[in-house]
Amino acid sequence: MSATTPVNRRLTSFGTANLIERAPETHPLTWRLNADASPIWLEEYRAKQGYLGAKRALTELTPEEVAAEVKEAGLKGRGGAGFPAGVKWGLTAKGEGVPRGYLLCNADEMEPNTYKDRLLMEQQPHLLLEGMIVAAYANHSYRGYVFLRGEYVDAAKSLRRAVAEAREAGLLGRDIFGSGFDFDIYVHTGAGRYICGEETALINSLEGRRANPRAKPPFPGQSGAWGKPTVVNNVETLCGVSSIILNGVEWYHGLCLPGSEDHGTKMMGFSGKVKNPGLWELPLGITAREVLEEYAGGMRDGCTLKAWQPGGAGTGFLLPEHLDAQMYSGGIGKVGTRMGTALSMAVDDSVSMVSLLRNMEEFFARESCGWCTPCRDGLPWTVKILRALEAGEGEPGDVELLLELTRKLGPGKTYCAHAPGAIEPLGSAIKYFREEFEAGIRTPSTANAPQEPVGSV
Repeated sequence: MSATTPVNRRLTSFGTANLIERAPETHPLTWRLNADASPIWLEEYRAKQGYLGAKRALTELTPEEVAAEVKEAGLKGRGGAGFPAGVKWGLTAKGEGVPRGYLLCNADEMEPNTYKDRLLMEQQPHLLLEGMIVAAYANHSYRGYVFLRGEYVDAAKSLRRAVAEAREAGLLGRDIFGSGFDFDIYVHTGAGRYICGEETALINSLEGRRANPRAKPPFPGQSGAWGKPTVVNNVETLCGVSSIILNGVEWYHGLCLPGSEDHGTKMMGFSGKVKNPGLWELPLGITAREVLEEYAGGMRDGCTLKAWQPGGAGTGFLLPEHLDAQMYSGGIGKVGTRMGTALSMAVDDSVSMVSLLRNMEEFFARESCGWCTPCRDGLPWTVKILRALEAGEGEPGDVELLLELTRKLGPGKTYCAHAPGAIEPLGSAIKYFREEFEAGIRTPSTANAPQEPVGSV
């Protein structure tokens, strides 16, 4: 089957209806999904090539060979940052005298408008466990934790049952596949903080500390959880590992479309006032226009696309003219923002950009850990200005001040990437829709008008 044939790429939202033919050769993440969205437990998973990749890794390859294959495949982190997984694994402290450490799965899916990891954990928990086994073997980890968003109750139930099944079958614990490799997994539910998506804040929270980012260096690969070498990968990233080991690097490179510099497939989606909001596994390099029009069905009748975000609330807004950008990190980078999680949001022409940004920045301000001054004070200041503009009570110079804040809270100015991600959509919204922000500034006549006494009839 060809990975470029639309019928082979399509997967309806959450696998619940209108499933069209998928295959292991083209849909490594979703080909096993059931049409009724029921979870795939161990017996069914093993009947669908489950744990074959892990068995090959542990019985035929050395940890170094596994890490090399993942690096050569070019698997990038699917949580939003896009750092190459194999490169991260190569930075993990290993060797004689180095203690075995931890593999942490970042399942704290708190990015607004993002729900891809939820699908994978609820319906295919063993795919994640298998990926964790392979990653742990490559990194000499002896224990794994799934750091799960506390609100994902169904995902927690699926994962805990899958862990119990895997232990009973000898797929977790001591001497997995008779290889001499010992590894076990525990599910840890968090209290629900966006900042825990930052890997060092996640580590602090797992240890029972306040969820603040840590200074780097040392990086987690050298000294992470409880002072031991630690690797942190996203759910979708780990779910893609076993198929690479089972099918090979060349196969993985062939999954993307021409022009894409990133390899493999990616969970992508579109929400907002579109006809068919949903989630699909698609080849990297597909255009945003195809995702919107062919898969999401285009905008609803009576709605016109005004702007869109390519991958979560922390990515910059783009215009309809940018829809022909290819969905991979470099393709979206060419039009001025990041691909992020690749779950896009369509903004229709009835939406006020000022109100939308005020809502977003309120979320980011509330979720700041407060560890550094620009983020702790800058984001609430941004919210205060946006509220004034939304109410038509802005002051001259407010738009310029917002732009100054986008620079003062940008990359390299804060302790972690929370504030830069929070401020990116604001800068792009002002760039493309400045007149909407300026419309909220009081004119001199409005500012000096006599106010009606409180309590008057």
